[in-house]
Amino acid sequence: MNILLLGSGAREHALAVSILRSSATSSLHCIPGNPGIASIAKCHSIDVSNDSVLSFCKEHSISFVVVGPEQYLEEGIADSLRSNSIVVFGPSKSAAKLETSKSFSKDFMKRHSIPTARYANFDSTQLVDAIDFLHSLSTPIVIKADGLAAGKGVIIAQTMQEAQETIAQMFSGKFGKASSKIVIEEFLQGEEISVFAICDGNDFLLLPAAQDHKRILENDKGKNTGGMGSYAPTPFATKEVMELISEQIVAPTLQGMNSEGSPFVGCLFVGLMIVNSLPYVIEYNVRFGDPETQSVLTLIQGDVARLLFSSASGTIEKDSVHISSGYASTVVLASKGYPDEFEKGKIITGIDSIKPENVQVFHAGTSVVNGVLVTNGGRVLSVTSYAPTLEESLDKAYQGVNLIEYENKVFRQDIGLKGVNKLKLNSN
Repeated sequence: MNILLLGSGAREHALAVSILRSSATSSLHCIPGNPGIASIAKCHSIDVSNDSVLSFCKEHSISFVVVGPEQYLEEGIADSLRSNSIVVFGPSKSAAKLETSKSFSKDFMKRHSIPTARYANFDSTQLVDAIDFLHSLSTPIVIKADGLAAGKGVIIAQTMQEAQETIAQMFSGKFGKASSKIVIEEFLQGEEISVFAICDGNDFLLLPAAQDHKRILENDKGKNTGGMGSYAPTPFATKEVMELISEQIVAPTLQGMNSEGSPFVGCLFVGLMIVNSLPYVIEYNVRFGDPETQSVLTLIQGDVARLLFSSASGTIEKDSVHISSGYASTVVLASKGYPDEFEKGKIITGIDSIKPENVQVFHAGTSVVNGVLVTNGGRVLSVTSYAPTLEESLDKAYQGVNLIEYENKVFRQDIGLKGVNKLKLNSN
């Protein structure tokens, strides 16, 4: 079948690699794609709108669409395609509210008794009420913009003064319309993990749990980013924890969305905090996450395209894939200044010296100018490796990182260390 992949990041590059392994894939197109994807698929530089994507699908006989970014889902791309009899992996606009509205998702969890942190929602007319609620919590305090903010709309305030200033800034338009409404919630102390559930509306398959590294600096310091690295599986997601996630979170979420008239079809990304061996939902996303996808898909053997297509068609074929033993690690190479201001156009070298059988490089913020690969974003590349042990996997990833050069290259040097230390503790 002819498949269309929407998106331009390292997540989409990893998806493209997996989809192309399927014998069912006749051709793979990507809008808009990136230089890495363009080396293996057909990329098209057209504006992504419901009408333009629909026209493209008709022109190129596309029978299956995989949606990467959440923005397209918020704009209703899945609804537009389904109404024209095109199979699409991604939730409807109404189901996507699990991610596109933090207040909706928190209220949803409350309605369906899904474990999460204590919280309250406020809009910009309720500044006094928001401040009053702050004082019912202990610091640190989590403050979230209600809408999409490119992965940067969550602030963990360490002091009450910082919390009050954050609320004032959000209500003053720090994240535009996304922060005209906010969620304030208690801070949960534990280990954060990410779990993907591939869903057909009723049934689901859990993929290996990953651990993301969101802060820009080592030891989880500095500003939140879209993610600076990941590894999978994480030892913090024990078999017992995964069973609880399945029974107490994912299954009730699908049942709840069905009961509210918005069946969930696609990848349900559940961000979780494990507190005393119990999982609590921090947030939902409604698509594959980045950089977790790069690690998780590296562990998936079999026919990923068949898994996604069967889910999108309403009956998931769980036996189309199996999980490798071993570990996958991803280190993100970023531009100095990210997640704030950064320079573009820096020449990238060294990728060709990396052996594909050892390490995979996924493109994110790159472009080709006059035949030369250059930086074109805050997160530039993801370097992902697979090995029998987590330590070996991390070593291979960092070997790859050290072969790549560009001016103002930055990366975290402590990706996966929590997992390594946990595994050592478990073995004692």
